[in-house]
Amino acid sequence: MPDILLTTFNAKYAHASFGLRYLRANLGELKARAALLEFDLQTRPVDAVEQILAAAPRIVGVGVYLWNLQLVTETVTLLKQLRPDVKVVLGGPEVSFGDPPAVATLADAVVVGEGDIAFRELCAAWLQGQPMPARGASKVPQFGENSLDISLPYDEYSDTDLTQRTIYVEASRGCPFGCEFCLSALLRGVRRVPLGTLLPAFERLLGRGLTRFKFVDRTFNLEGPHAGAILEFFLARLRPGLQLHFEMVPDHMPAELERLLPRFPAGALHLEVGIQSLNEEVLMRIGRRQDSARTLRQLRFLREQTGAELHLDLILGLPGETLESMAHSFDTLWGFRPHELQVGILKRLRGALIARHDEAWAMQYNPWPPYDVLATSTLSFTDVQRLKRLARFWDLLSRRGFERTLSVLLAGSSAFGALLAFSDWLYAQTGQTHAIALIRLANHLVRYLVETHGMAADAARALVMSDYDKAGRDPL
Repeated sequence: MPDILLTTFNAKYAHASFGLRYLRANLGELKARAALLEFDLQTRPVDAVEQILAAAPRIVGVGVYLWNLQLVTETVTLLKQLRPDVKVVLGGPEVSFGDPPAVATLADAVVVGEGDIAFRELCAAWLQGQPMPARGASKVPQFGENSLDISLPYDEYSDTDLTQRTIYVEASRGCPFGCEFCLSALLRGVRRVPLGTLLPAFERLLGRGLTRFKFVDRTFNLEGPHAGAILEFFLARLRPGLQLHFEMVPDHMPAELERLLPRFPAGALHLEVGIQSLNEEVLMRIGRRQDSARTLRQLRFLREQTGAELHLDLILGLPGETLESMAHSFDTLWGFRPHELQVGILKRLRGALIARHDEAWAMQYNPWPPYDVLATSTLSFTDVQRLKRLARFWDLLSRRGFERTLSVLLAGSSAFGALLAFSDWLYAQTGQTHAIALIRLANHLVRYLVETHGMAADAARALVMSDYDKAGRDPL
């Protein structure tokens, strides 16, 4: 039975917790006395508590995030009710920034910020009979040019993890930018993992059969030589199925990357480019330094000269945005025909600097997770509700492969306007945004194309059903 149990609720089973594995890897001599126990959002708190108590731990470390706060709150409440002697240590973004949530008062200790070192020290103190401080300040790990004072977590991934789950890796921590919607703005500066430590770890993962690496770096392409060395490493080890996911700064492309990115085969690179908005006034307002003209040139380079799959991100509802300005951003990015265009709704994360605009722009947010925007001075509550439905329906259509149908559905002067019109219509027909079976969605698409685009019923059905057959027949 482990003395230390590390647990959390992941968004999905496929999302292996990177943070928990970092904590266990850095427990030092306590590592042999620690185990991982992961749940997902389908797990009932009472069932999670049963499994936790069955392991008979003395200390339980829990990762608290936006998506699992309520489940963690219920789990910790039950755990402390049944076994008040079990020490609970919380960590993660939801307890590290801003006013702590109620669950923090139930815990015996809270680790603020990066917990690689602080968690180990807390556990060592308790297991030696020493008092544990109620709130452990983060001790930021040092990433030297040739040294690293923490252990990397990659040996903590099991063989099952490697074959069934998303494997997260990082080449750097931190972000130099100050985008106020993002918690990274509170922790400025970038620390890079030394290549002499990082690349051998990647070699071991490749040797164990891993082919999909998802980098969590906020700014992978910020520093050319470091990023270039990683790309060179993987180019020398190309194999069928290899896929690398990177988050890219949209208006920055070092010469090394311009040279190396086109050398990867189609589909080997998945590049997430966070555009968020093309409204220059809004970008300046929220502290996002982005040259939009250069961004569009870089997107054209990536789309035309590389085989990378492009994942572009937009945030709807930023302070000062209007339906018209968001339409401009969406239409411009849709013109590049990215492999994925993600449309998200602004959230005021706990402690995020975006809160400073609340009064000037009449920003109103949901007080419960996910803390999404409800209304602004330029967007009414009704506007925002329409945008949320648009984002949901867009997700259903774009992620399930209705490519040919979308090319017809969004034709015209504004793809955003066409999408919003369809979203309004679909909600009027269904009264719901979730639990819409794929065949039901397909039938609504056929009807809409006939009624609003003047397509012949046979042509509309042939178009939509060709996408439907390609997408699969499972319910959404």
